[in-house]
Parts: sequence; C-alpha cells; structure tokens
Amino acid sequence: MIMTVNDGFSFEKKSAMDAANPKVQEWETLMWKYQQALPTAKEGEKWLLMEKIFQLD
Repeated sequence: MIMTVNDGFSFEKKSAMDAANPKVQEWETLMWKYQQALPTAKEGEKWLLMEKIFQLD
C-alpha cells in the first residue's frame, strides 16, 4: 500500500483512530483470515514500513 499524506500525518494518531473505529476493526478481523504477518513483524503487527526504491515522476 502506498499512502500519500500531508506533513501533519502521524502513524500513532492513525493507529489510535483505527483502534477506536468499530468498522475498521471489523474489516481488520476479516482480513486477517486472508493475510499473514511477515516473519519480521512483531506480534499482531500487519503493516511494516518499506524502503522506497523508486519514484515515478
């Protein structure tokens, strides 16, 4: 997933908002049935930051 965000974006704030949103939690629970965490992920962690390797102009 690629996210384009503004300078005020915070992963911590997004995480808190997602945790407080029942629809997001319902979706995440459903999606865990079809996804698996990477070996480098912490317990319960699904999303990891990636290194940017190219940019289209």
